[in-house]
Amino acid sequence: MDQKRLLLAISISLAILVLFQVVADHFVPHRPPNPVIHRVSPNPAAQKMASESLPPNAAPGAVSQVGAAKAGAAAPRLRIEAPSVAGSISLRGARLDDVVLRDYHLTVKKNSSLVRLLSPASGHKPYYVQFGWTPAPGEAVAVPGPDTLWKASAPTLSPDHPVTLSWDNGAGVTFKLVLSVDEQFMFTVRQEVANHSGKPVSLFPWSRIRRDYLPEVPGIYILHKGPLGVFNNTLHELSYEATKNQGKRTGGTAYHETSQGGWLGITGKYWLTALIPEQNAAMNGAFRYLPRPGHPGSFAYQTDLMNASPVTAAPGATAATTMRVFAGAKVLKTLNAYSRQYHIPSFDKAIDFGWFYFLTKPIFMMLDWLNSRIGNFGIAIIVFTFFVKLVLSPLAVKSYRSMAKMRNITPKVQALRERYKDDQVKQQQETMALYKAEGVNPVAGCLPMLVQVPIFFALYKVIFITIEMRHAPFFGWIQNLAAEDPTNIFNLFGLIPFHPGQISPFLHIGVLPLILGLTNWGQMQLNPQPPDPVQARMMQLMPIIYTVMLARFPAGLVLYYIVNNLLTIIQQWVIMRHATPRQPVLAAKG
Repeated sequence: MDQKRLLLAISISLAILVLFQVVADHFVPHRPPNPVIHRVSPNPAAQKMASESLPPNAAPGAVSQVGAAKAGAAAPRLRIEAPSVAGSISLRGARLDDVVLRDYHLTVKKNSSLVRLLSPASGHKPYYVQFGWTPAPGEAVAVPGPDTLWKASAPTLSPDHPVTLSWDNGAGVTFKLVLSVDEQFMFTVRQEVANHSGKPVSLFPWSRIRRDYLPEVPGIYILHKGPLGVFNNTLHELSYEATKNQGKRTGGTAYHETSQGGWLGITGKYWLTALIPEQNAAMNGAFRYLPRPGHPGSFAYQTDLMNASPVTAAPGATAATTMRVFAGAKVLKTLNAYSRQYHIPSFDKAIDFGWFYFLTKPIFMMLDWLNSRIGNFGIAIIVFTFFVKLVLSPLAVKSYRSMAKMRNITPKVQALRERYKDDQVKQQQETMALYKAEGVNPVAGCLPMLVQVPIFFALYKVIFITIEMRHAPFFGWIQNLAAEDPTNIFNLFGLIPFHPGQISPFLHIGVLPLILGLTNWGQMQLNPQPPDPVQARMMQLMPIIYTVMLARFPAGLVLYYIVNNLLTIIQQWVIMRHATPRQPVLAAKG
């Protein structure tokens, strides 16, 4: 019974690992999409504009295919020069469509290209941010469109030099976008309408993030990629697939809600583009799947915000609203700082800490704090492993003492099984009586392993999704703890010039996974051997199975497992060596 329970626990853990790996590599399941919620806007006219006029194909308002084509033509640009970002803004259509992150490279090589976040509408993969106005019902005022050519007050936008873009509609109304950027990843856009006509002008300011292609998204269940936002203090996420499916059913709008403040955007694994309104403003937010003008059969993903109520500029007056744009890396400290500065609700949830947020985020914060003191995430993981082992020591001590007693009474258990091999019920009764007399808990040996499971998956989540762990080096050949060990025994660690992983993903076992297998084997030697030869052989194969299954996991996670195994071996050896089980009270019955 004891061996069956132990094997059951091991089998469950192994099944979880297998399922996790298969799902990660071969499927693209997504979280159940949030239901489409249509809330009634305080202003029915504004609600109508938000649901109908808010960009059916492009920006809110009428956009022709001719205009879209002009928008993609060559146009003058406003340079962006800031410590963390560089790029430019197209003055045709006032698109923020060229943003490169100065501190992040595509690979671990420092001479590799910088990460590009936003790309021009005329390029191969358009991804941009745009701002505009839609006239209120009954208004006939001309507003800027995607082919509008704006005038810039200066050639370069930098943290010390804001720039104003302006456009005069020729009828007494001047539109302005006052742009500024900080030292990190936040742009501020003040949308102004200066009314020099003889009558009031009412408009709905809007902003949108538009991605005119589907990015390459690895099939992974534990990570959200696509539209997301916080509406009325609740996080809402839709995968690209869910946005597409719901958008097709509803004519474009996959999700819509009116919210007081909040934020929305499009996220990837490490990067985020988000629109952040003033938190005291009522906004209509939406996720959309829309046809691209001038590109038959092609669609785009869009998130957008529009004021729930129009702003009105009286004759001789100026009306203005402010929108912020985050375009950068999802660094937790940076998101938290912006959240405090601008009172952005749940901005840290742009990082997909998942359903076990209460466990995953504290683990990351501890690792990040250790890294700030030590300067190496790998050593931080080792110190973290020591801490976990210390916290779980009481449970481990109890387990190992029980296992030591199990090892001492193994001959008696084998004798009982041999004596009652034809009577399974009697065999189990006598075995349990022996356990009770010897004070042995046959399940105790499984508890430390089962307790490790949530920690294991939380740590995997942390290593996989946090930008701080991206390209984090350890020592030697491990230059990226968030990626698998790059070495491979099947090509003699690089001596043979071919990649066995191209034949099968299981043909990739590096140095760290081999060390993991050895520590698993060492740990198995300290456990009581099953009396059943079949079970004993299965136990002998477990280190090999674990090595193969964990070989393609991030190196940081394998490092954690190795250190944990080494500590377990030392702790278990010391406890079992000094265990002094009392003399048996109940002998095997004849």
